[in-house]
Amino acid sequence: MPFGLVNAPYFFSKLMSQVLENCESFALPYLDDIAIYSNNWEDHLKHVDEVLKCIGDANLTIKPSKCKFAQNRTKYLGHVVGSGVRTPAEAKIKAVLDFPTSTSKTQIRAFLGLAGYYAHYVKNFSVIAAPLTNVLKGKFKRESIISTKEWNKAFEEFKSILTQKHVLYALDYKKEFIVQSDASDLGMGVVLFQRDAKNEEHPVLYLSKKFSAAERKYSATERECAAIIYAIKKLKYYLDEQIFTIETDHNPLVWLKSNAGSYPRLMKWSLELQPFQYKVIHKAGKNHSNADALSRSETRTKSTN
Repeated sequence: MPFGLVNAPYFFSKLMSQVLENCESFALPYLDDIAIYSNNWEDHLKHVDEVLKCIGDANLTIKPSKCKFAQNRTKYLGHVVGSGVRTPAEAKIKAVLDFPTSTSKTQIRAFLGLAGYYAHYVKNFSVIAAPLTNVLKGKFKRESIISTKEWNKAFEEFKSILTQKHVLYALDYKKEFIVQSDASDLGMGVVLFQRDAKNEEHPVLYLSKKFSAAERKYSATERECAAIIYAIKKLKYYLDEQIFTIETDHNPLVWLKSNAGSYPRLMKWSLELQPFQYKVIHKAGKNHSNADALSRSETRTKSTN
């Protein structure tokens, strides 16, 4: 494709989708990058052969020096993937760690955009970022700003969190999906995970969202239910036509499916959940640490109010 054409990426992506339309179960194209994944070596040889045949039939070529074959793990779109897990690529993490202290709204947006690429790895991303996103409010988009203690703390906390080893596991559609949700006065946290044969939890991704001014006025039950609605809307591509479990530390929501009470908002949300096959179970807060962390941090509560 010639460089510089505004619609070149679209047509190239469309071409690759057509070229690999019969390889969708084991090959994932993104522009000129193709990831081929298999469960065992014998299948992998067949998959690689089939992808190469499709590329040849389309009169396309590959550059061997830019290819990697037979890898247990490989870098792909800023992630290291393979062996059923994915982690952030070190080069991207280093870019976040080396990011200079921001002095303007433009720089803060750039930092949040860079760090936000790995939001699925970070518990309560939106709540940690609240002091930074609050700074962006106002009419002027590019004005200089004066740093505060809370802002610097959030900035450094992101860098500290991203230096830790984060691992997310690949989905197994033969296992049950479990959604943990929790809400505080500030926002909501969600974890999608699965349990293995030893009953150990393997996180698939983390989600979080800061409450708006209107949502902060909700009752405790409504905030907890809002977290569930947010989780299912975000995860509907995973959960649609699946039987899954919702774990919450708010006991009244156990009856959400059968009796939403007299609250109009809860009744509306209960109706929105009807197309899904789920059950809600209560899990005590002390055993609900994955999603519950955001509601148990007094420091963050003070710094973002």
